[in-house]
Amino acid sequence: MNLTDDDIRAMPESEYMNDVQIEFFRQRLIKMREEVLARELDVKERLHQREIFADPADRATAEEEHWLDLRLRERESMLMRKIDESLRRIRDKEYGYCTKTGEMIGIPRLLARPTATVCVDIKGQDEKVETHFRDR
Repeated sequence: MNLTDDDIRAMPESEYMNDVQIEFFRQRLIKMREEVLARELDVKERLHQREIFADPADRATAEEEHWLDLRLRERESMLMRKIDESLRRIRDKEYGYCTKTGEMIGIPRLLARPTATVCVDIKGQDEKVETHFRDR
């Protein structure tokens, strides 16, 4: 049975994180993981295909692309850790609940960000704190 986002959204709150929803998100996370691995292989290939360019402009472009690939690889690595952590939380029956308050994260937030570990209120507070200290 292939459920859609709308099917999951339509379920009553009383069924929050039932077996059907858990399996839906587990499959979504597994698919995300496979996509990240595929992109990671592409980046690795590009990083190993470095050419030496005599023209300084070509060399600069190649170095910029190399830097962007390294940055992408770093971001993908962080996402992979979040996906693996979410899959662990599913195994441990903790998925879908805020790690700080224990409250429901909520279906809309999980559909938008399946790796979410905190509810919207806590995320908002965390972002305010980050912004406050970053501006200093």
